[in-house]
Amino acid sequence: MDINIIGMPLFYGSDVKGVEEGPTKLRNSGIREILSKKHKVYDLGDIVVKQCQTKDKFNDHKGAKYLQAIVESNNDLAHNVYLTLKDESFPLTVGGDHSLALGTIAGSAKYYKDDLAVIWIDAHGDFNTTSTTPSGNVHGMPLAASAGIGIDELKNIYFSGNKIKSENIFILCARDLDKGEIELLNNNKVNVLSTEQVKEIGIDVAIDNILNKIKDNGVNNIHVSFDIDCMDPEVIPGTGTRVKDGITLEQASDMIKRIFSSKKVRALDFVEFNPVLDKDDVTLNNCLKIFEVVSDVISK
Repeated sequence: MDINIIGMPLFYGSDVKGVEEGPTKLRNSGIREILSKKHKVYDLGDIVVKQCQTKDKFNDHKGAKYLQAIVESNNDLAHNVYLTLKDESFPLTVGGDHSLALGTIAGSAKYYKDDLAVIWIDAHGDFNTTSTTPSGNVHGMPLAASAGIGIDELKNIYFSGNKIKSENIFILCARDLDKGEIELLNNNKVNVLSTEQVKEIGIDVAIDNILNKIKDNGVNNIHVSFDIDCMDPEVIPGTGTRVKDGITLEQASDMIKRIFSSKKVRALDFVEFNPVLDKDDVTLNNCLKIFEVVSDVISK
């Protein structure tokens, strides 16, 4: 399989510095070498992110920090993902914060149109809007915007309109949802499984249920967006929004294996690794183990 690594050195969505260093740290630690054992790998470098002053973070919108810079970089990212898919290669986007999914999903949606599902593995729903967000952090908004909910600037990245149908969104490992976000998720009939539910029914059953529903919906292509904070803080101290009672590294690995076994995964985001917050490279080493799994399961 030909894999294109696309770096997105973005912290504006989380407003926690350090996460923009994730792509470089992972590159320097050998993710290309890990993937190259079984695949032909091309490193497309980093998307250019405009430098902004902290004092100007709300200049573009009072409810969304660094809005214009996020939009511009995600437009460029979306085009890179789209061109990768058009070339019949696999886009692996390495962040950076989760606002990058605005671009990656847009790129996948331009190529696959309505024949697309998103599996969102994250402690958070990221289904806020500027009206529901308690922080103004855009990394809490990409999934809602991709479903056509929120402000036009985020909904219309790369092309105007919805990128993904709500019924084709599947959130796994949610355990920290905002009140307004819960209402939006329920009203739009988004499929949500909490970490507790996943642990209760088991990884295999949870993923099989999702894959069966994707099949029933007539969808043949899956975009996976993996936030490392789905795992427990003991496993990944180096991330900006840690939430206790997460899944283990083994469970995360099993989840990825089961999803990829569908042979429908066409793109992967890997987000929210913050080297500055890491402790004794615990997070880095566990991220590299995830990439080992990814290398094993990616297939044409």
